[in-house]
Amino acid sequence: MKLIIGSIALATLTGCATAVGSDAKDEHRGHHPKASPAAAPIAYEQQMAAMHEMHRKMAAAKTPDERAALMKDHRQSMQDGMAMMGRMREGMGAKGPMAMDPETMKRRMDMMEMMMQMMMDREAMKPPAER
Repeated sequence: MKLIIGSIALATLTGCATAVGSDAKDEHRGHHPKASPAAAPIAYEQQMAAMHEMHRKMAAAKTPDERAALMKDHRQSMQDGMAMMGRMREGMGAKGPMAMDPETMKRRMDMMEMMMQMMMDREAMKPPAER
């Protein structure tokens, strides 16, 4: 079961954005203003803080009902993280991962690691019958 979850997490983190066609990506990008490069580290820090806080809340929840009540916010936090990682990847362009500066690559990897930890911890909180 853990192997399946790990595989799903890896597939989600590495490939979910590739399912959208380039026309849809261009259309989607059109209504988002370009962020300044200086704003990227601030946005990253805010997103990581939000994910850490959500992780803390999920870990502090004592009952399945408390965890269920947090799931909407948890999903939104994960979706926001995926969107941010997609924007980071867009910065790579056609040259691939080596075109991304080392600090951005580190941030992206840290965010992936945090999201995978959140998914694994969430799975571990489920009762044995649901795993």
